Parts: sequence; structure tokens; C-alpha cells
Amino acid sequence: MLDLFPEAEKPIDIIPAKKLSARAAALYVAPSDHFQTRPVAELQLGFDGISGDFHVGPTRRSGGREPWYPRGTEMRNERQLSIVAADELAIVAERMALSEIRPEWIGANLVIEGVRHLSMLPAGTLLFFKGGVTIKVDAQNAPCRIAGRSIAEHAGMADIEAGALQFPKTAKRLRGLVAWVEKPGTIKAGEEISVRVPEQWIYRT
Repeated sequence: MLDLFPEAEKPIDIIPAKKLSARAAALYVAPSDHFQTRPVAELQLGFDGISGDFHVGPTRRSGGREPWYPRGTEMRNERQLSIVAADELAIVAERMALSEIRPEWIGANLVIEGVRHLSMLPAGTLLFFKGGVTIKVDAQNAPCRIAGRSIAEHAGMADIEAGALQFPKTAKRLRGLVAWVEKPGTIKAGEEISVRVPEQWIYRT
């Protein structure tokens, strides 16, 4: 059998898959006309995302995150849910000299507790909710000036534009994840989550 990784080449380190336990600490939904969210007791999820949410839909329009497409190109909606962790938001708030950053200010739908370094969970991670819903992580959620401006306005920062620009710098790799619905149903606040992290490796040419 052909050796997949010949000795002459630099070996590829493969990190085994693992399971973690977590909890849905808080849930939020955005009105259909704005990305900022409000707290709710449960989320109704279909294959197109959260019912009635600003980001619901099987497809979305491309923006600055997809420079390989003309802006406004219709594409698969892999950003149906925004997931954050309270401890990471606290770090960002401290860096911005703020007392707090609330999840709803930046359009979060789900606050997860119990997972260290939540924003570093790799693409493909599955979140199995006790009630039957499954969500699949697509990628880290890159911080942007729109969310930064929302923070600056809600926190009453003296210079709104400076706050808007500060957030993308201070929140890099701490802004949480975006995910999509693999198995629909209802998520309730406080629900237990089984987190399945897939095998990981670094691709080298």
C-alpha cells in the first residue's frame, strides 16, 4: 500500500477528534429589518435558519468578506447563526476600555458557555442540542465596523467612528463563530450541548 506520508516529506500532524460538553446560556433573535438581536426563551430553527431572523434564508448576498465575487452575488447562506462566548466578549470589552459588550449589540443568536476558546473551534464542528437540533460550524466570525459602531453607540463612546474601527482590531479571533442548521427543531435557553470537534490537521504543499 502506498504510504500517504513518505518519510522524506515533512509529516502532517493529525489531532484526533474529541467531544466536549457545553450549555446554551442565552438565546437571541434579530428583527427582520436589523442585525441587532433581542433575548428570547427559545429559537425555532428550520433548514433556512432561525424563523423570522434577519439572517434567515437558504442563500444570502455576498459582501466584503467575499472579494472573489461581485458584491451582491447570491450564494449559499452559511451565516444563519452567530455564536459567541461571554468570556471572550469580556476580553474584547476590557481591550476597548468598556464595562461590557452585550451579545445583542453585535447580533449574536447564541451564547455558549463551557467551551474554552470558543472562537477557535474549527470548521465542521457539530453542536448537538439535547432537544434534537444540530448546528454545524462554518468558520470564525470576522469582526467588522458595523458591529463596532453598534457597540460604540450602545456603550456611549465619545468617538463613535473610533470605536467602530477599534472593534475589528481588538476582537480578532474572539468574535465567535458563524454556523448553519444541519438538523432543525427548537433550541431552549439553558439546553445542554454535546460538541463534537472533528479531526484537525494543517495542510502543507
